[in-house]
Amino acid sequence: MYDGHWFGGGFMWLVLIFFVVLFLWMTKSFNNNNNEKQQSAIDILKERYAKGEINREEYSAKKRDLNG
Repeated sequence: MYDGHWFGGGFMWLVLIFFVVLFLWMTKSFNNNNNEKQQSAIDILKERYAKGEINREEYSAKKRDLNG
């Protein structure tokens, strides 16, 4: 019989499931942040050129600047 404790029964299972889901989400989020690769300036420049954001002359000039 129900004895008046609102932390008993089904609510306790909901709390447990919540913490398990929270732990899994935090673990996944932490791993995704660590696995993101850092793009170099040359990679970003190549990507912008491929997308058409900059033209060939700008690409060549910026590449020369980055390479020194």
